[in-house]
Amino acid sequence: MNRDDAAPLLEARDVRRAFAVRRGIFGRTRSLLAVDGVSFSLGRGESLGLVGESGCGKSTLGRLVCGLLRPDSGHILMDGLPVPPAGSGSRCAGRLQMVFQDPASSLNPRLTVRASVAEPLAARGVPRARRRAEADEALRAVGLEGAGDRYPHAFSGGQRQRIALARALVTRPEVIVCDEPVSALDASVQAQILNLLREVQERFRPACLFISHDLAVVGFMCRRILVMYLGRIVEEASAQRLFAGAAHPYSQALLAAMPAGERDWARGRGLDALPPLLRGEPPSPLEPPAGCRFHPRCPRARDICRREAPPWKALAPDWR
Repeated sequence: MNRDDAAPLLEARDVRRAFAVRRGIFGRTRSLLAVDGVSFSLGRGESLGLVGESGCGKSTLGRLVCGLLRPDSGHILMDGLPVPPAGSGSRCAGRLQMVFQDPASSLNPRLTVRASVAEPLAARGVPRARRRAEADEALRAVGLEGAGDRYPHAFSGGQRQRIALARALVTRPEVIVCDEPVSALDASVQAQILNLLREVQERFRPACLFISHDLAVVGFMCRRILVMYLGRIVEEASAQRLFAGAAHPYSQALLAAMPAGERDWARGRGLDALPPLLRGEPPSPLEPPAGCRFHPRCPRARDICRREAPPWKALAPDWR
């Protein structure tokens, strides 16, 4: 099949996903709309960042992309065809992989590191000898050569994240979804893993959807960034434009909330002045505000914001 390199590798089109939530044994069931009408595209070899506060729907969107969850409506497409459920043995098997926040929970403590890394190959029916060789090669690529016979408990948190990355790489995926891959690590270890992720992308050229609540981390890893709030994308821009002067008040608030050292780094990316910090907490996703969901916390909210969500507006070819 001939592929058009200019066409998106992965697309989300108006994707929605809700969960039924019940409070207490006899409480009524309510609907939590975690992802509400999200659309984006991901090109071959591209790094796309997804940033927002905890509970905004980032991880749910990552699982939808990988087929671990199914959308209630809308479509997730790869090469123009729907992404089937994970584990279905479809044409997408091995082409989409995910690296989770907590590698300890995603690694079987009873399996050697080599066996854990080789699991995706075993699921595809790859012969044992080839699985062993490719697992060892993936471990070598993440700096853990010779570690295949050891067990996960023998490794530090940063090393376990390297193992998780090796398992994602072993099938030579075209898309890797990284869901908060460094948030549980110390700062020095974070830097090592982030540099490793950049090296891996330069070497193997997978597209990457990088999910984080840390804008500085996303800015380091990605050239394009999506900002998410209460299930919706509120701004999409190149990292350069976002740091030089974000348009949406929520994006501006994320910049203002960066720690002092990261603010200095952001200023080096072109940010001249920081807006004031936001007040209050995000509304409950069980009871999202009408109109613009950000209006209860927005310093620029007007009456119309309480009634209508603002339409998308293109500010530049790489910014809306």
